[in-house]
Amino acid sequence: MASGIPYTPRPMTDIFTNDTDVDRRQCKRIVPMRVLALGLGRTGTASLRIALNQLGYNDTYHMMNASVENPPDCLMWQDAFAAKYDKKGKFGREEWDKLLGHCQAICDWPAVAFAKELIEAYPEAKVLITTRDVDSWHDSVMKTVNWRANDPELRWLSRFDWASNLYYPMLRKFWDCFFYGDFENRGKERFVDYYAELRSIVPKENMLEYKIGSGWQPLCEFLGHETPSVPFPRSNDTDGFVNRCRTRNRAQMMNVAFRYMIAGGAVVATALSAAMAFQQFSPIEPLLEMVSQAA
Repeated sequence: MASGIPYTPRPMTDIFTNDTDVDRRQCKRIVPMRVLALGLGRTGTASLRIALNQLGYNDTYHMMNASVENPPDCLMWQDAFAAKYDKKGKFGREEWDKLLGHCQAICDWPAVAFAKELIEAYPEAKVLITTRDVDSWHDSVMKTVNWRANDPELRWLSRFDWASNLYYPMLRKFWDCFFYGDFENRGKERFVDYYAELRSIVPKENMLEYKIGSGWQPLCEFLGHETPSVPFPRSNDTDGFVNRCRTRNRAQMMNVAFRYMIAGGAVVATALSAAMAFQQFSPIEPLLEMVSQAA
């Protein structure tokens, strides 16, 4: 637990979201890691996740695993950030197997912050990097994930909501560490440096540079699969991203409101019970007699 952040269970009052609550610190590897898809987010990683799952790489890890599916994953990502960027504790193959042990592939962020570490941990896995034009990528991220990392609603929710309290600090940690605390001005620079680093450490025969618009053929040839007869999936456009985030904010606000409503009802019920108990067991007859005499 390099980050020092303890696990806390999902409140029973979180009835407006369908998050799971698996403490990955207690898990282990149950399937082999076969594919490291280490392209930056907003290069088609959501579509790639669907495609890899269709090819049998179940599960393929994506930021959505931590943000909307199993928020306690964020704790182990925080452990990984603490080990790498804050020099606290360790995070090696054993820890990766706990966090990603149910997955045969991984893509998207925050995994990209640990590309070198993942390649070292899983040398047997094939490396796939999705990419796109840097200018269109930067514009897309500004309208989506950078907006989310600075979303005032999410920041406010993180003070009260269980899942947001796990996700938002991890997202901010990633954003600040990976993009030097200034995505708007240094994001393109980081894009260029990141892909250059990947090309320098991964042998060409074990890596595919891939653009989502290329469809199934190059992906299947690289991974050794027959080309599916179904169209290549398309997912996670800009408008859809923002709408999903806002919808989740509203659901989490409902969780918070419901929890405080229940808590408020419990306070009222406790006060009423105490009043009834006091009336039942307190020596009230002598007081009534004194009042009668005074009258």
